[in-house]
Amino acid sequence: MKVLIGCEESGIVRDAFIRRGHEALSCDLNPSRRPGPHYQGDVFDVMDFPWDLAIFHFPCTHSSVSGAKHFAAKKLDGRYYAGNALWLRGWRYALERIPRFAFEHPVSVISTLFRKADQTIQPWQFGHGETKATSLWLHNLPPLGPTQIVDGRASRIHRMAPGPDRARERSETYAGIADAMADHWGRLAIEAAA
Repeated sequence: MKVLIGCEESGIVRDAFIRRGHEALSCDLNPSRRPGPHYQGDVFDVMDFPWDLAIFHFPCTHSSVSGAKHFAAKKLDGRYYAGNALWLRGWRYALERIPRFAFEHPVSVISTLFRKADQTIQPWQFGHGETKATSLWLHNLPPLGPTQIVDGRASRIHRMAPGPDRARERSETYAGIADAMADHWGRLAIEAAA
């Protein structure tokens, strides 16, 4: 199966699919932090390829409710509108081209501007003892089922110290969630193609 992981520089989700035998490509404006198939550029450059499945992680800088106190300033200079329009454009573009896809985002204004997320997941449902609510908007994909519920739910991401890599580290997908995506959605797409 051919899988596109859009707006991912970490390579974590891409590599989860590759380990299961899929052909996967990550794409981001930044280089990949892990070796592997990666297109450094605009995700719209590669969306016309005949992908079987795609998972998108469009930037949340201007839409996440954790930064709502900055929305007024971002509306004045247009960042709020441009950031959210990018997500919405991505959805419409994918809808015309890719049979199965998911859009991942933290709790954000997308639920108001577009529609409520199909599912909100937490790392502690997938083997990580942490909290970080992540919303999923799904097209022709079922919700992810928990794979390993753990105790000790810390909010490490929320308490992360400021620094030059903070935004990048906060946006990284947990390996347990990536594995669940590759296991559940990868198998579903293969069964549908058979």
